[in-house]
Amino acid sequence: ATMSSSKLVVMMNGLPGAMGHEVGQACLRRGLDLATMALTGPGSPKGCEVTEGEKTVKVELVGPEQPEKQQEAIGKMQAKYGKSLVIVDFTHPTAVNPNTEMYAKAKCPFVMGTTGGDKDKMMKVTTDSETYAVIAPNMCKQIVAFQATFDRMAKDFPGAFVGYKMEVVESHQSTKADTSGTAKAMVQHFNALGVDHFDVENDIKMIRKPEEQVAFGVPEDALKGHAWHTYSLTSGDGSVKFEFKHNVCGRSTYAEGVVDAVQFLGQKILSGSRKRVFSMIDVLSEGEMK
Repeated sequence: ATMSSSKLVVMMNGLPGAMGHEVGQACLRRGLDLATMALTGPGSPKGCEVTEGEKTVKVELVGPEQPEKQQEAIGKMQAKYGKSLVIVDFTHPTAVNPNTEMYAKAKCPFVMGTTGGDKDKMMKVTTDSETYAVIAPNMCKQIVAFQATFDRMAKDFPGAFVGYKMEVVESHQSTKADTSGTAKAMVQHFNALGVDHFDVENDIKMIRKPEEQVAFGVPEDALKGHAWHTYSLTSGDGSVKFEFKHNVCGRSTYAEGVVDAVQFLGQKILSGSRKRVFSMIDVLSEGEMK
């Protein structure tokens, strides 16, 4: 059974941030509606507008200064839109766990695109509450396929890179507070492939200063929105080198992936799926990415 996309309504938590706007516009472009309230971070305005083509939606924003008001806002949107409501979260690493607890308490389906926070705790709260969710550090279809391939490689050929030293460099816009979730996920696969000890928390080199980003090759017009990653693996004697890169400018590829995830979740809810917590690899494997 499929849920027609016109019935789905997205509560875009993280507006008025750049990703919130980008996803909001992608939702409108693809026939989904936006809820009239959303959660936001401290010190944000009381409201904003999302415009795509002829359509403009006014959204009232509720900050974390009064957490009970945020929980109330979720309840209001559930009462207004019923089972059509899906939350999308692109907020801040510090908000990941408190937000997940609110979503789980309300049993409101959600797509978590924000990286950071305590992932194990988030998974447990979501699973224990039987809330439908897609939780993923990356929403870009091709990068998800890239990640899945290395996951399979590590399972099929564990230790294939024993004795290799690894360097990981990632560059994102200066407003991204935490280390790349995608880089962290990839490091786990490379560690399973046997590279020399690489600490996922401390060994990834983060570039956030614009002058260093330009030196890394990032175009000037992408400084405010990009995700560049390079993984270099060198054999112990230095005679063999592998280099893997994925460089994204802008945010639109992620926004489209988020809408795919929302539609996928809508279908899972409608079909009464027993499995409730998914990754983007699940979305990709079922051919749901447009």
